[in-house]
Amino acid sequence: MLAIPELTAAARAQLQGLIGTNTRGAQDLLDRFDRWGQDLIEAFAQLYPIETALPQLIEVMAAAHLHRDEELQQRDRERVLEQDWFQSEKTIGYVAYADLFAKNLKGINKRIPYLKDLGITYLHLLPILKPRPGANDGGYAVMDYRALREDLGSMKELRSTADKLHDSGISLTLDLVLNHVAQEHEWAEKARSGDATYREYFYVYPDRTIPDEYEKTLLEVFPDFAPGNFTWDDKLQGWVWTTFNSYQWDVNWSNPAVFCEYADIIANLANHGVDCIRLDAIAFMWKRMGTICQGEPEVHVITQALRAFARILCPSMIFKAEAIVGPAQVGAYFGEGKHAGKVSDLAYHNSLMVQIWSAIAAKDTSLMVHTMSRFSGLPNTTAWGVYLRCHDDIGWAIDDTDAHEVGLNGHDHRLFLAEYFEGNFFGSLATGQPFMPDPVSGERRTSGTGASLAGIEKAIKLKDEKLLNQAIDRYLCAYTMVFGFAGIPLLYMGDEIGLLNDHSYLKDETKKEDNRWIHRPKMNWRVADAAAAGELDDKPAGRIYNRIKHVIDVRKSLPSLHASVATTVRAGSGKGVVIFDRKHPAGDLIEVYNLSESSRWLGSQELSGMTGKVTDHLTGHTFEIGNGVPLAPYEVRWFSQA
Repeated sequence: MLAIPELTAAARAQLQGLIGTNTRGAQDLLDRFDRWGQDLIEAFAQLYPIETALPQLIEVMAAAHLHRDEELQQRDRERVLEQDWFQSEKTIGYVAYADLFAKNLKGINKRIPYLKDLGITYLHLLPILKPRPGANDGGYAVMDYRALREDLGSMKELRSTADKLHDSGISLTLDLVLNHVAQEHEWAEKARSGDATYREYFYVYPDRTIPDEYEKTLLEVFPDFAPGNFTWDDKLQGWVWTTFNSYQWDVNWSNPAVFCEYADIIANLANHGVDCIRLDAIAFMWKRMGTICQGEPEVHVITQALRAFARILCPSMIFKAEAIVGPAQVGAYFGEGKHAGKVSDLAYHNSLMVQIWSAIAAKDTSLMVHTMSRFSGLPNTTAWGVYLRCHDDIGWAIDDTDAHEVGLNGHDHRLFLAEYFEGNFFGSLATGQPFMPDPVSGERRTSGTGASLAGIEKAIKLKDEKLLNQAIDRYLCAYTMVFGFAGIPLLYMGDEIGLLNDHSYLKDETKKEDNRWIHRPKMNWRVADAAAAGELDDKPAGRIYNRIKHVIDVRKSLPSLHASVATTVRAGSGKGVVIFDRKHPAGDLIEVYNLSESSRWLGSQELSGMTGKVTDHLTGHTFEIGNGVPLAPYEVRWFSQA
């Protein structure tokens, strides 16, 4: 094999021959190849027979470039000059199902003013690519990556929506499922028809010998309704790897043709105006006997190669890793060692989400502080996606060692959290539902909207004003932590008006077996529009909307929340109090959260050197700190030196 510099030079020459040099866009592409081409080829060479596979990938890149219009090329130029756009304190995320939010893409277009007024600059539309008919894992069983669900619109309409969002200062994120396709996908159909080329796109075995060896160490994602990791297919006459469901076939990333297919899919989405790709099920992409086949080193090599491909072709696009893993593993999805800063730009901070809910239930922040201390600094070109909840269930990812080190039993604490948020623990107002219970350990995950888990639903049913006020304060305290942590805060659709659990999914045959749909309610536009218009200021929805919008506005005014600087977490002196420190050249920010139902006292010594006059940005008040300040139950303060 040729050395990397020679391979890079040959690939550049091939690219130049395909696109020429007589346009500004062609020269831009070649310049970017000079910057990121070696990252691409170094990674690609670790995975595939590069001298035969690389020319095919360069052809994909060249063809996609020739279809990238001038408007998007100009967006690339602007983003190259502002590569930290997603780290900005002004970047505010919103996550929605297109149909539940606004029926279809045309409806999304009509709701852009609502999003803009709320302060949203980043919109994540949950799976809209064409899924298989019937059960489809919430849209994640994709049968066509180049088409949308017919009820949502067309690819042409997707581009139009992206343009309208861009005109309003909003970036667009879509999901791309990397680990599997629906059994109805063209690749799977060709494999079933006997095409040997496409059979190699999947993991297919003639008998159970190899699958049984893998099963010895594999976990089950959905043990209730999709036990095991392999499914017999009569047409294939073989056992096909199906990690998630029998109708979702894992693709074989050790095949370079699969890599080129996905590179072309990414290019097509970029050419329709997509700014960020959420890399769904990224951890599962590489298989190795004797492991759980999650987070293998090759996953990060693949991501580096895909990211470098995108940096060259469409640098306005970033990657977000769906990596729901612990503190010790998540850094690899941003890039560590030789991959540092070369993998995903964003990853979910699942641990923070779990720790917020855990601290609320326990009224104790000890475990949160200890767990957050285990996170090392990220590459300063990356950021967290920070959230209180998402479209999925909450898995109580409490590490046994972390729990032990603060005097807890991990298993018992996970059981406690499940009980608490199902409302089975004395004093809990939560109304969550158990998801995927383990019949042996009793442990399970939890479904439910943020407002229902915080107790708002139960307080309304009880018609108890005091409990309702407390539940709203609890909910908003938790969400303010999301906005204050740095990274992209991700507001789930309807959370800005406190949407509650929705049991109507039970009437839908394709959804009733999956209670995660309880926290995927349809947007209530009557309430949302009224709240935005100031007509519900004395109602829960209006109070929640106003407070969240205020926090968004305050966040946007504070450069110290730029994500290039990490947040550190420490305990306050009162049990249930946690402090976020933001040490930043633009000015230090100290955020204080009382996650308990009782009043606390914040001593002046807890403000890490701030003395005299301080400003609380959330209230706008500047005052002498004196000996300290009282904290009401669930009160939040964001301090800087005046």
